[in-house]
Amino acid sequence: MMSSTIVNHPIDITLPEWLESCLRTPPVDGAATEEDRKYYDTSLICRAFEFAYQLHQGQYRKSGEPYICHPIAVAGMLRDLGGSAAMIAAGFLHDVVEDTDVTIEEIEQRFGSEVRCLVEGVTKLSKINFKSKTESQAENFRRMFLAMAQDIRVIVVKLADRLHNMRTLEYMPEEKRRRTATETREIFAPLANRLGIWRFKWELEDLAFKYLEPEAFRQIQQLVSEKRTDREERLKKISETLRTRLAEAGIRCLDISGRPKHLYSIYQKMQRQNKEFHEIYDLAALRIIVQTNEECYRALAVVHDVFRPIPGRFKDYIGLPKPNRYQSLHTGVIGPWGRPLEVQIRTMEMHHVAEYGIAAHWKYKETGGSHTGLTASDEKFTWLRQLLEWQSDLKDAQEYLESIKDNLFEEDIYVFTPKGDLVALKPGSTTVDFAYRIHTEVGNRCTGVRVNGRMVPLSTRLQNGDIVEIITQKNGHPSLDWLNFVRTSAAKNRIKQWYKRSRREENIARGRELLEKELGKTGFDNVLKSEAMQAVAERCNYHSTEDLLAGLGYGEVTLNLVLNRWREIVKAQQPATNEPDNTTHLPTTAKAALLREATPITSRASDSPIVGVEGLLYHLAGCCTPIPGEAIIGVVTRGKGISIHRQGCHNLEKVECDRLVPVSWNQAVEHSGRPVTYAVNLQIEALDRVGVLKDILSRLSDQGINVRHANVKTSFGQPALIDLGIEIRDRPQLEQLFTQIKKMSDILNIRRVGQIDE
Repeated sequence: MMSSTIVNHPIDITLPEWLESCLRTPPVDGAATEEDRKYYDTSLICRAFEFAYQLHQGQYRKSGEPYICHPIAVAGMLRDLGGSAAMIAAGFLHDVVEDTDVTIEEIEQRFGSEVRCLVEGVTKLSKINFKSKTESQAENFRRMFLAMAQDIRVIVVKLADRLHNMRTLEYMPEEKRRRTATETREIFAPLANRLGIWRFKWELEDLAFKYLEPEAFRQIQQLVSEKRTDREERLKKISETLRTRLAEAGIRCLDISGRPKHLYSIYQKMQRQNKEFHEIYDLAALRIIVQTNEECYRALAVVHDVFRPIPGRFKDYIGLPKPNRYQSLHTGVIGPWGRPLEVQIRTMEMHHVAEYGIAAHWKYKETGGSHTGLTASDEKFTWLRQLLEWQSDLKDAQEYLESIKDNLFEEDIYVFTPKGDLVALKPGSTTVDFAYRIHTEVGNRCTGVRVNGRMVPLSTRLQNGDIVEIITQKNGHPSLDWLNFVRTSAAKNRIKQWYKRSRREENIARGRELLEKELGKTGFDNVLKSEAMQAVAERCNYHSTEDLLAGLGYGEVTLNLVLNRWREIVKAQQPATNEPDNTTHLPTTAKAALLREATPITSRASDSPIVGVEGLLYHLAGCCTPIPGEAIIGVVTRGKGISIHRQGCHNLEKVECDRLVPVSWNQAVEHSGRPVTYAVNLQIEALDRVGVLKDILSRLSDQGINVRHANVKTSFGQPALIDLGIEIRDRPQLEQLFTQIKKMSDILNIRRVGQIDE
């Protein structure tokens, strides 16, 4: 235990040496530059530690250790990466807003705006209630990526936080362990890779592997350990041979060392190639570090002279750096024991970037004359800009998360514009993906393409090194068929957005029709022009009522949401009244007519879902298929008992008044817990693409909704019409289903229809 104190408060935990030194070290000498004083401000670090230490007093982690140990560990990782005083301070403070009563404004008041921005970007949205864990997760990532756009260091703080949590994950419940490990492998490890922080990436992957496939992890760990001695001996002999040959060639070798592959990469290779452990030979890589770029290529020639190179296994990441600025020469050779060996050749500066990634540039990045974080405006963060562009395009939480995973996981391919500019794309990207990557309008007006000087189909998949020239025309426009072959989410969303905008008039008419059915035709035009409806549009994030109708027409906003906002605003504008209910008063003679014509049944009144038809034959009308939660009315039929309709059904307009019977749903049956469902038919208008029906059926399955029948009608260049027959419990479940389906970006409209086969 330390005996020192902070503001007369005893420190009852053992502090790491770096923090002890920081607490004892006076602030940076006044002779230093203002930037250096800010970057190495030990007083800021000490104040942040003191503040966090006092706030977390009495809090303990699941492991039983004091909670302050976690912020100390996070701050230590950031210090090891070369982080500034503000970053280290954010490491100490990253949990105080979430776990204590301290506000983000107080953080800014005490520690400045730079620390505030970092802490605010890392803080989860834990105090907001979401409908599902998926929605919560998606919104957390949306907020995090927005903060990253302002300062990329936000994600580095978050990665350090996640890494330490993964190191202590064994103390969490099984379900929490798997959920955290899955998120780490799908999101945070790829993020560390995108930022080039190799030391974070491999440890995050191995720790996630440990908890997601524990048996496989232990098996590979044991096998790697058993082979370690032989492997190290072979690498030592190869290193001595290469060191001698490099010296003979006049190349000064700063270091040659073996690097064992981490466990998860070995497991991935076994799965990908369907091999056993003993069939995987290149379990280690040999790294050669020289002084200059020229010596890297000379050293490569020496390696290929000593060992036979494996065709297709050479990669030049010096001439074509990865988006995260990683540079190195990679080559595969056959070693002296007849086994494959990977050799990496780089300079010391390249090695520093490979280990620390974006952190290697913090202290050397001049932005406005101060040491600040890199932002999304940097060219290498095109992937981050794409994620930000999707913020508004992808309304559905699940779709947004899938887009994140898709964009982070895979390595890029590199193609060139005719002027020689390098463009990074996802593997499998087509010429249309390339066009939209250049600019939205280039994609929208694309009519042809040349790859390496030859005309090719727009669906052509690009390869590394291709030179791509897009041919555009002023009146060109996207085709719905493109959705069947484009690879990137950015291209798909741009195509969908153009299609929605180009059919704006149709969408407005469709939105007007939907709203008019609910609010009634009488005075509808005045309603649309009212201040209340303009307020509804603004509450739904639209500039005008016309924009609201267009959004409603192609499913960007749900009818239920618009109606709820309308009721809220109208209620707020009008004082409360005691007006009588505007329910239709039905004649009592209808009951007598029913008794003469209807056929009795034997079920008890308490068993009937409908109140008002006790002991009588009835059926639900196929024209409007009413379900619990909707106002209903009975119609006396000749010889078929009572036909139950939704109030407002168009078929009621021709019914004589004395044949109407007041009925309602039996609440006792609805809440009895018995699984009673009702047939409902839907018609969905969607962008015609492969898999759209499958995605819709998946949403239905997730909600436990049975599908009675499904039929898809397609026409070239037109939306797909999908007729679905489903079984629904009640109106709230149907509204929830409408909301979920309308969130899908492919959906243009969804409506309820009568029986298909009547």
